[in-house]
Amino acid sequence: MNEQQILAAVQDIFRDNFDDDSLVITRATNANDIEDWDSLEQINLLTAIEKKFGIKFKLADVRGLKDVGDLLDLVGRMVG
Repeated sequence: MNEQQILAAVQDIFRDNFDDDSLVITRATNANDIEDWDSLEQINLLTAIEKKFGIKFKLADVRGLKDVGDLLDLVGRMVG
């Protein structure tokens, strides 16, 4: 699975979680860019991504995520 495929799947998850079909994310998107992205929403996003890709994040893996790009890199390493 390449990065563009991962981004498309993650974007669908973001749209579902934030109930916004027009939401567009990029590698630079972070919690400051989306009004409702708080700590609870972070957990919901990570859980949905784990389920979608059949992976399990470790706390150490997600603690340092700064933006969607970091998240895509992490998912890419885990599914690749």
